[in-house]
Amino acid sequence: MTTARGAHGKLWGGRFREPTNAFVERFTASIHYDRRLFREDIRASSVHCRMLARQGIIPREDALKILEGLEQIKGELEAGTMTFRTALEDIHMHVEHRLTELIGPVAGKLHTARSRNDQVATDLRLYLRGEVDEMIQAILAVQHSLLDLAGHHVETILPGFTHLQNAQPVRLAHHLLAYFEMFGRDRERLVGLRPRLNQLPLGSAALAGTPFPVDREWVARELGFDGVCRNSMDAVSDRDFVLELAFAGSVIMGHLSRFSEELILWSSSTFGFIELPDAFCTGSSIMPQKKNPDVPELVRGKSGRVTGHLMALLMMMKGLPLAYNRDMQEDKEPIFDVVDTVTGSLRLFADLIPGLQIRKDKMAAAAAAGFTTATDLADYLVRKGVPFREAHEITGRIVRICVEEQQTLATLPLATMKQVDGRIEEDVHAVLQVEASVNARRSPGGTAFVEVQKALRTAFETLEK
Repeated sequence: MTTARGAHGKLWGGRFREPTNAFVERFTASIHYDRRLFREDIRASSVHCRMLARQGIIPREDALKILEGLEQIKGELEAGTMTFRTALEDIHMHVEHRLTELIGPVAGKLHTARSRNDQVATDLRLYLRGEVDEMIQAILAVQHSLLDLAGHHVETILPGFTHLQNAQPVRLAHHLLAYFEMFGRDRERLVGLRPRLNQLPLGSAALAGTPFPVDREWVARELGFDGVCRNSMDAVSDRDFVLELAFAGSVIMGHLSRFSEELILWSSSTFGFIELPDAFCTGSSIMPQKKNPDVPELVRGKSGRVTGHLMALLMMMKGLPLAYNRDMQEDKEPIFDVVDTVTGSLRLFADLIPGLQIRKDKMAAAAAAGFTTATDLADYLVRKGVPFREAHEITGRIVRICVEEQQTLATLPLATMKQVDGRIEEDVHAVLQVEASVNARRSPGGTAFVEVQKALRTAFETLEK
């Protein structure tokens, strides 16, 4: 069967006398990773073909042959029976090559009024649109897991830390809701970038548009795009939607990494706040007592990988002149790994969180240690009319006495406190209780019981919208 090809079998080979260097073929091929775009490529090609027939650009009988051939190719790709060849470079040329084998030269009409430049930009947007939707659902699953755990631990108190030093006591629910808020913003970022991602490049052709009477708006509606890219050069030459997604993924992984770090610390024998579920840990090949937090450690490690991809993508784009440049082939491996890693990490955490065993007694003991109610003593003095800076200095002196005498603020005799400042009275002891300290933080967004309950209700309402 003859095909409309240039020398050496290339779809673009008419201009060339010499075959492509074998190593160059391997070096420039992208089929080993862009084959995952085959569904999007066939879907976009099918809609493009139908548009060409609707507009009278190609005969309807040719369009029917092309559509039948594309459907057969889709089945072959889904069944894994297609043979991939580096000489065919990418998934787009593989599909066109196989289509030509099936229906002959009429297959060449499919590429009317388009270029691989707008074709690949369309396929990538279609693919990433689906990945963004999956990431949004994965974040929601993590948020549901956090809310469920928080709802069971409104009464559980642990130390809040600054500089990893005991700072003030907080409710575990309050601590978990901090991550709920972070992931909520992550979800908003993905929802916000989706309309910018969901614009149709197809019909922009190589860079300048096409002389054929294409109906881009119809194609956009058929493919579920919100609209069409307004400038043909911009449509094929920018990848800011890839950069945005890589940035959003990096922030998500940053939040997961911070959570991972806390789970690793909390599950250590030094802290002993939690026990991780066995299914998310491994043992040691030499130390039989070990239970290693491998999943949080790997997620923490993968956060650097995702951020590295963001940096690579930014550097790839920063010096490119308009319009398309082959450098942009390098966008796919990084962004594919970003979406795989982020979505996988989120799914792991959604399943891990419900299995956490909380050791309330360990948390409570730690919350009472380290002078976590020192700020409450300073606030007590402020309510007695002492300026805060002076109250801070008085409290610091009392803490120093506690350290020297191996006492806590709760056990230090009132007489000793009065020696430092006579305005301290018997009622100070009620203030220095951990539960009282927590419930004193009644400002909106604080860790008091009533505020945490409000936050939980608001969080549930947010997810139900």
